[in-house]
Amino acid sequence: MTYLVRETVIEKLRDGDYNCPKELTLSMFSGKWKINMIYNLGHDGNYYFYELQKLLPRASHKEISKKLKELVVDGIVDRHPEAGLRLKASYSLTSLGMPLLPIIDSIYAWGDERLKEPTCRRWFLA
Repeated sequence: MTYLVRETVIEKLRDGDYNCPKELTLSMFSGKWKINMIYNLGHDGNYYFYELQKLLPRASHKEISKKLKELVVDGIVDRHPEAGLRLKASYSLTSLGMPLLPIIDSIYAWGDERLKEPTCRRWFLA
């Protein structure tokens, strides 16, 4: 589903038929794992791929790789390859990605408060 949102936004941008800033913003970080990656990169600094895998144990190698590539293409994350025998790269949030942090922090805070409400658990368990 989130893949379709992103592809639709990219297609609209290509065609010059785009005028919804909210949809554009959501397409930048929607999708499983992207918010977590942006949050951690923004708050903790650079991460290597294997470190992101440890942070997201339920995410497959393929999922993390795909989401990182999308974030790099969208200019939200930078990839910093390192020379050496093994191909190794670290990832960091770009200046374009940094303004997303307050949005993601607000989403986190809202969810944290919502989880504290007794009605929240009843709603999800109903």
